[in-house]
Amino acid sequence: MSTTLSMKHISISFPGVKALNEVDFQAQTGQVHALIGANGAGKSTLMKILSGAYGHYEGELSINKERIHIRQPSDAKKYGIQMVYQEVDTALIPHLTVGENIMMDQLVNGKQKGEWIRWKKLREEAAALLKRMNLSLSPTKQVGELTLAEKQMVLIARAISNDCRFLILDEPTAPLSQTETDELFRLVRQLKAQDVSIIFISHRLPELFAICDDITVMRNGELVSRKQTADTSQNEVVENMLGRKMDEQFPVRKSEKGTVLLQASALSASGVNSVNITVHAGEVVGLTGLVGAGKSEICKALFGESKIEAGEIQLNGKQVSLRSPYEAVRHGLVLVPEERRREGVFVSESVLSNITVTTLKSMLKAGAFIDFNREKEAAVSIIERLDVRTPSSHTQVRHLSGGNQQKIAIGKWLLAEADVYIFDEPTKGIDVGAKREIFDLIAELAARGKGILYASSELPEIFGMTDRLYVIYDGRAVLEKETALTSEEEVMYYSTGGK
Repeated sequence: MSTTLSMKHISISFPGVKALNEVDFQAQTGQVHALIGANGAGKSTLMKILSGAYGHYEGELSINKERIHIRQPSDAKKYGIQMVYQEVDTALIPHLTVGENIMMDQLVNGKQKGEWIRWKKLREEAAALLKRMNLSLSPTKQVGELTLAEKQMVLIARAISNDCRFLILDEPTAPLSQTETDELFRLVRQLKAQDVSIIFISHRLPELFAICDDITVMRNGELVSRKQTADTSQNEVVENMLGRKMDEQFPVRKSEKGTVLLQASALSASGVNSVNITVHAGEVVGLTGLVGAGKSEICKALFGESKIEAGEIQLNGKQVSLRSPYEAVRHGLVLVPEERRREGVFVSESVLSNITVTTLKSMLKAGAFIDFNREKEAAVSIIERLDVRTPSSHTQVRHLSGGNQQKIAIGKWLLAEADVYIFDEPTKGIDVGAKREIFDLIAELAARGKGILYASSELPEIFGMTDRLYVIYDGRAVLEKETALTSEEEVMYYSTGGK
């Protein structure tokens, strides 16, 4: 017999913004539910209420029509509700083992005062759980040595260890390769067969239509629609998300290639093997391949984040030694990294501080004092230019949606006026509306004569945005072609090791 979880008339406000307004949501065990919406629509906020992260909401929660009260995470766990967040590293302790991380709640809450921890039993229980989930992970391996996909599986195992009936997955496939995604979907189907309800938050519509039974769409903090997956379409869902008809996904660009801005010759570093890359002014150059192929490693090597072992880099025709990101920025090269919350923004600082952090030196007065009026004017100009949705310039970045965080990660470099912009998976975890805004911004930079290196494993984006592309396999550039003269089939062939 299935169990029904209901949320009715849910509203919540934060300083300066009403995040949810009278939202209803329902989930049943033994089904997979999609919860989607543009960045800032309120879907993650709604699930944080359900998982006990936000307790100051209004409205009612019930299970099988019986009223329940959830104001903190321990309340949610009591009812079998668990949430696995998108940023898996923040929820795990890297120097502890897989087994210790899986059994963390039992370690923290299950031990009586004065009772010794039975480590052997803990490892055995973790191993049994991993075996039940058909995961080939050793419970004694340190979590810091795992891949992102494996870390995610550890978090799901932790949730299952607590008699989970409702599992919330927030953007679970964003960091995963296709093989890893297939493994996650196998696990989701297994849990569904065991009468667990899975609530799936994602921007990848093809995946949702492949795995979910129904789709709930939110927009601007309100419920827009709820339909069975079989009774709707991807275009209809996108139009519900945006509140308008879907425009062309990619901007129309006139490619006017200028002088060479960036040239890497026989570049080798950690995970990078003798790579040759050239980027011209006004050109968008793609760097593509499967997850783990070495795209991010190349980006970091160019940005001075990893030690160059061989080869050379030229910027504007001059050989440069980029021994640190500071040196790269000083020479006019900047990076918008893939992991924006860990590497691209300071989540605990304000929007204003994040935007101006790269140009503070230019805002000094009387030698060593910041001109705060000038700093605020600069930040507000970027907020307005990029349409950053924030209650104010003083709001902490952690409270913004993923798309708005990405705009800030990019916006701080717009003030710096670099020559070469490297974007590493710039649309990861953001919705179709925010994606188009990012695409427009990149097109604008290229039109102004900037050089763009666009690293992505999303082939539609590579073909929609770039003039020329490099295919990366095992840290090497195995194919270079004008984008218009190749195909997705050829790119995929070389991405998987074809010769």
